Amino acid sequence: MKRNSLFNIILLLLSFFFFSWKNLEESSEYISFNVPKGWPKPVYDFKKNQLTSEGFELGRALFYDPILSRDSTISCSSCHLQYTGFAHTDHALSHGIDGRIGTRNAPTLVNLAWTKVFNSDGGVLSLSAQPINPITNSQEMDNTLVNVLDKLNQSKKYKSLFNKAFGDSLVTTKKLLQAIAQFTVSLQTYNSKYDKVMRHEKDIFFTDQEENGHHLFKRNCESCHKEPLLTNDNFADNGLPMDKDYKDYGRVNITQNPKDSFNFKVPTLRNIEFTYPYMHDGRFMKLREVINFYTDGKIKRKTLAKELQKPIILNENEKKDLIAFLKTLTDKEFLFNPKFSFPKE
Repeated sequence: MKRNSLFNIILLLLSFFFFSWKNLEESSEYISFNVPKGWPKPVYDFKKNQLTSEGFELGRALFYDPILSRDSTISCSSCHLQYTGFAHTDHALSHGIDGRIGTRNAPTLVNLAWTKVFNSDGGVLSLSAQPINPITNSQEMDNTLVNVLDKLNQSKKYKSLFNKAFGDSLVTTKKLLQAIAQFTVSLQTYNSKYDKVMRHEKDIFFTDQEENGHHLFKRNCESCHKEPLLTNDNFADNGLPMDKDYKDYGRVNITQNPKDSFNFKVPTLRNIEFTYPYMHDGRFMKLREVINFYTDGKIKRKTLAKELQKPIILNENEKKDLIAFLKTLTDKEFLFNPKFSFPKE
């Protein structure tokens, strides 16, 4: 009798979990991820975190909610604003709770499905793990995952949203990180003028100035900012002089390999017109300053990227042409897409 009762209980529990999972599958609206024609295969493993409309909306709510910070004043969007390409333009360096100032400029969050490692030094190895860094960093959100889970589990709003997304109202670290990743991996930008010209869309062409700028770009910049992603997703020493305040040596702090000194992640140039200030420490406000640095300001040292060891020579008109091309990388459809904006209640 006891064995039969135990068997029935186990069978009942298995049936409950099966039908809960089945109901979740039937109620979830799966989102297809678009890979633009001619683009490489994404490195993100969607099988481990399938996109659903419920998961996306939950991640979106979390991204814009300061509840993730210790004092509920700073959200992910505080440093990653949509209309600036999910970068941070108010300050050279990111700002956290209590007005605390970080040591680096917040990078743009776009096309992350093609990104292998994260942060300027590559210290985070997966998109799902990435939010842990700002949440727990004392200069940013200054929180603990235990405290975040406690706050979310006390929220009727989030218990409901997690139930819709995962079929269970209990908030766990795994589900929290999966939800945020479902939103951030969906931040795709591929509808700039540049993209439309590359797709040969009807009646869309580069101007003569933009066309010449594209040729200059391919000759001087593409080795690191590889098309179509406009980054090679690698690390390089671009010859930037050491910052005066933080003495940031970049990737060597992670790898402890001297060859990685002064190496920082090569950023994408998509929406570069709006993602200022530039460089890991936000020292340049204008594209002209960046171009002048590459033509006249690089520091020659042993770790300088081989692609930059030869001088880059541009006259004033060529610099203007290059800037004209860089502005064709602006995707206003993405920057003002309500799908990615602050969620309405």
